[in-house]
Amino acid sequence: MNIPNSLTIARIFFVPLLVAVVVQERVSLSWHGAVLSNDVIALFIFWIAAATDLLDGYFARRWKQVTTIGTLLDPIADKLLVSAALISLVQIRAVPGWVVVLLVGREFAVSGLRSIAAAEGYTISASELGKTKTFSQVVAISLLIIGIRRPWATPWATVSLYLVVLFSLWSAIAYFARFWRRVDVSVKQRRRAELMTAERHRRHALIANRRAAALERRKARAERGKAADFSGQTAGLPPSA
Repeated sequence: MNIPNSLTIARIFFVPLLVAVVVQERVSLSWHGAVLSNDVIALFIFWIAAATDLLDGYFARRWKQVTTIGTLLDPIADKLLVSAALISLVQIRAVPGWVVVLLVGREFAVSGLRSIAAAEGYTISASELGKTKTFSQVVAISLLIIGIRRPWATPWATVSLYLVVLFSLWSAIAYFARFWRRVDVSVKQRRRAELMTAERHRRHALIANRRAAALERRKARAERGKAADFSGQTAGLPPSA
């Protein structure tokens, strides 16, 4: 456990807290005489969680603390945070449900492609378009949270949300166009090699069976020859008294 991994795990723990604050509209805090409503609290929680996404990668690269668990948890934490925020906003009718289904479905599709590529020995790193998509998601979700109680932010939130849809679909198409052909060729080559290996094993087994059958036939002919010789020898003997 190091600092980058601790930040990643902290981002995961922020997810249920963010959902609870967004959905429970009666939540408020008083601080130095100022009342913080649930949307302000949710915005701060989301910004802190998004900041951990920047810091864990920065510290991991600078301190050379890139670990397997960090590589595994970091994209999961990002998708949990964004998906939970969007689904919570659907609950309070701040976002159309079909948009969230499209965005979350895109994340599942790209994650599946990453898993297939990893199984074939390829690594799908985040592209500049993917990083732009992530930044636009943070901006859009922030504006949507602000727009819960401030109508002036609603038009900006709507525009940013549709930009997120555009960047998400564009980056997904780019990922698939860039890696699917390579992964597909690799899978076909592996299957062809497996079929050729199975065919060689089948032929070897068939040849072995034929050799065993031929050996059995030779043994049978030898046994019949011995029996015939023994019968000829007994036929030439004089009859017993």
